[in-house]
Amino acid sequence: MSDAKPQGTLFGHPKGLFLLFTTELWERFSYYAMRAILVLYLVDKVQSDQAGGGLGWTQADALSLYGTFTGLVYLTPLIGGWLADNVLGQRKAIYIGGFLMAAGQFTLAAPHSWMPGLETTVFYIGLGTLILGNGLFKPNISTMVGDLYPAGDHRRDGAFTIFYMGINLGAALSGFIVAWAYTSFGHDVVIDGKDVFINNWQAGFFCAGVGMILSLIIQFFFAQKLLGDIGTEPAARVEQRKNEAKGEIRSEPLTKIERDRIKVIMVMGLFTIIFWAGFEQAGGLMNLFTNNFTDRMIGSWEVPTTYFQSLNAIFIVVFAPVIASIWIRLGKSEPNSPIKFAIGLFLLAIGFLFMMGAVFEMGGDASVKSSMWWLVGAYFFHTMGELCLSPIGLSMVTKLAPLRIASLMMGAWFLFIAAANKIGGLVGSLIGHGGEVEEQLANAMAIFAGIGITAVISGIILYFMSNKLVDWMHGAESKNDTEEEVLEEEIAVTAEHEGIQR
Repeated sequence: MSDAKPQGTLFGHPKGLFLLFTTELWERFSYYAMRAILVLYLVDKVQSDQAGGGLGWTQADALSLYGTFTGLVYLTPLIGGWLADNVLGQRKAIYIGGFLMAAGQFTLAAPHSWMPGLETTVFYIGLGTLILGNGLFKPNISTMVGDLYPAGDHRRDGAFTIFYMGINLGAALSGFIVAWAYTSFGHDVVIDGKDVFINNWQAGFFCAGVGMILSLIIQFFFAQKLLGDIGTEPAARVEQRKNEAKGEIRSEPLTKIERDRIKVIMVMGLFTIIFWAGFEQAGGLMNLFTNNFTDRMIGSWEVPTTYFQSLNAIFIVVFAPVIASIWIRLGKSEPNSPIKFAIGLFLLAIGFLFMMGAVFEMGGDASVKSSMWWLVGAYFFHTMGELCLSPIGLSMVTKLAPLRIASLMMGAWFLFIAAANKIGGLVGSLIGHGGEVEEQLANAMAIFAGIGITAVISGIILYFMSNKLVDWMHGAESKNDTEEEVLEEEIAVTAEHEGIQR
């Protein structure tokens, strides 16, 4: 390995942060563009021999598939993280993963007329390729953000907030561009004597593929200059060499402090499942609710359903700096990570109160559309909850995970989100298999209320557990957390632990 170092700073952060910001921006554009139309494409029953048209699935089947797909998207990073830590290195894993994701998007973009009778098979091949690529890409781009900063660097939480803005800027663009694509390249056909407009979903998937290609190009041309050797060598090999240089040979896989810190990741991961199972209704149940039960008319113009998928991202880009500044202004009164997570769960519950309000407004009558402002309110509070939980979670993992398994632990963190997405899909599918519309509305009300109550109870439990979790962190959130201090504490804790065992 060469001695190349990252070059310079920008706005007080390494320039490499803004490279990773841009790389992730276009990768997330690709993912969220695809996610915005996935369920809509599956349930679209209008098919055409020409370009466009959907697969004609039921709502329940589409939501179940959505949960399985998004679950696997967050499951495979566990494997991708291990491969990066032990075999590939983070940078090579990103290149391979990005290529597979682009291939998956372009496979989904293939017109139905190219494979008559095999549309569903090709669809599954595209999804599978996307899932594998994401597993290699997702944990490693996040881990590299943490690698830009030394232990105890107080800029790390701010860096993940900036990085998170990149994620959501890409997501914000996706909803608008994908809507332009599938409508602009759609066409009218006459069915039973009526003009019917057929959306060209494949054009939307193609736009997603272009976003992934842009992400790869940016990373390829600027990574070495701005990141130096970060991510070029497997982390396990790097740490082994450092330990050998110090003359240290570990007698156990993990120290007592490392085990405690991993326990915090595991416990916090369980509460993460609750949050994301509710939050991910955005691309599933809430997406269908927007499409079928919401008055989206502004004058004579109907707001495309996918525009609402961009609300969350827009709110994040606008309010992430506000939330970050609030944490800074609080100073010593800034809540710790578990408390921030609890706040996020409470805000999620408030968002679902708005969704319950939307159903109440309809009064059980499917012919009465609910106001779109209920959705705006729900997405706003869900976003505020996300800002209290998601970037803080990513930062927390990089603080607590041992270096030699950093990408693996990031993959484990995404494993919790995988479970959340699958659970969220199953919960959303409880709306029913295309029965009476009034019954679907009643089911939607029960789902929204159930998620809200679960979020409140979980937030209360986490609040009362917070002090114990902070103890298990062993100072990882302290700005004075240097490697020497951690080593001294490890020696003391290990000695105490051995004394108890004797």
